[in-house]
Amino acid sequence: MAEHTVAEKLAQLLEKKEAALSPGSERSIQRQHDKGKMLARERIEYLLDPDSFHEVDQLVRHRSPALGTDDDSRPYTDGVITGWGTVDGRKVFVFSQDFTVYGGALGEVFAEKIHKIMDMALSVGAPLVGLNDGAGARIQEGVVSLASYGGIFHRNVQASGVTPQISVILGPCAGGAVYSPAMTDFIFMVDQSSHMFITGPDVVKTVTGEDVTLEELGGARSHASKSGVATFVTPDEKACLDDVRYLLGFLPTNNMEMPPHYESEDDPQRSCPELQTILPDSPNIPYDMKEVIASVVDDGDFFEYQQMWGGSIVCGMARVDGHPVGVVGNQPMNLAGVLDISSSEKAARFVRTCDAFNIPLLTFVDVPGFLPGVDQEHGGIIRHGAKLLYAYCEATVPRIQIVVRKAYGGAYVVMNSKSIGADLAYAWPSAELAVMGAAGAVEIVNRREIADAEDPDAKKAELIDDWTERLANPYMAAERGYVDDVIDPNHFILFICGREGKI
Repeated sequence: MAEHTVAEKLAQLLEKKEAALSPGSERSIQRQHDKGKMLARERIEYLLDPDSFHEVDQLVRHRSPALGTDDDSRPYTDGVITGWGTVDGRKVFVFSQDFTVYGGALGEVFAEKIHKIMDMALSVGAPLVGLNDGAGARIQEGVVSLASYGGIFHRNVQASGVTPQISVILGPCAGGAVYSPAMTDFIFMVDQSSHMFITGPDVVKTVTGEDVTLEELGGARSHASKSGVATFVTPDEKACLDDVRYLLGFLPTNNMEMPPHYESEDDPQRSCPELQTILPDSPNIPYDMKEVIASVVDDGDFFEYQQMWGGSIVCGMARVDGHPVGVVGNQPMNLAGVLDISSSEKAARFVRTCDAFNIPLLTFVDVPGFLPGVDQEHGGIIRHGAKLLYAYCEATVPRIQIVVRKAYGGAYVVMNSKSIGADLAYAWPSAELAVMGAAGAVEIVNRREIADAEDPDAKKAELIDDWTERLANPYMAAERGYVDDVIDPNHFILFICGREGKI
């Protein structure tokens, strides 16, 4: 048997490594670039800090006879690149599906690589970012592929709430492949190039007769505005990966650590004079809750969560005095800020995510109630509203409630009230804490008195004015300790951070 020198063995290793760096055909690589998409390795290099990536399982190959046994049909990496690196100097584990190898379809060895990197991320206690661009299960490997997906799903659940999991959809994600992203904490999609669906347009037409395009069925905007599956949508891949890096800056590496603190140049003891005039004189005129949030948080920087879905509530990440906070606020610009099915579910998931990763919660309240209607009742508004209530009740992170304007009925209680465990509750002088608005209350409580009056309309208006003067204010709640203080909005930051600038 011929013996090889060390130099020859090193040359052989180099040859294999070179082949592993570009396992796809030139044609498949060109097609990927022609679509405006990056290659799997390019995505990792862009996401991570320079020269920080440590790859594992670079030389693995499939072992399925159905795919062929010659070298050409057994490319290195088997269609997914796995390893770890750093983002802003903090360790992150990553896998990146390679569409140029078997269309990024998942087989046994492909899945084993992902299993390994997921196990490593959980063992070390670091975030996992999955860059998804694949055609689903590898049909040639049959049930083995399906069982391999099960291993991924199981690990998603084991890591849930322990280490942050981020899914980035950068191409097709179909069939069973969509369930892993759905169980992660955040899903990023790219407009016009990301698609998620259980069954594609052809199957939908065959089964239901519906004509639908790929983009309408499972595009980024559909999932951002209709299904609520997508958390963030960006115009291109680089912007998407930039946002992933930005989001990681708000998150701890695991649930046993605190989120990273960055020194802020925004004075934690500054005044907010704009908040004194931001509310309209009439309680029935809307304003933009995002403007309130921007006035309060560092540098007005607010990273909104599920911006296109559940629009009557606003959620997102921000910083106060350099500390990450989760912000929830009713949005009067959309359905007057009511809680409906979508907004309740959206806020509930956001609150639970913040609670899992030790991110304090600021809740701005301007809620006239739950949205009435047959569709809402039959759709389960009770069940979905209870999710938000449960999320706040079980949250153990610091929780501060700020009643800005309306705080009516059960919706007030659900929105992080003192009675369900808020650590601090403040109200602005404009706050109205009551079972319902003055007009509705008068119509119920004073129905007979109005009916017996010589001028029912005048009597009703008189009673509404009296009710508003006596009860549409925060002072009864303050007398009973349901709010800890009624504050001047101008000095809001002082109440949140304290005079020493500590959150």
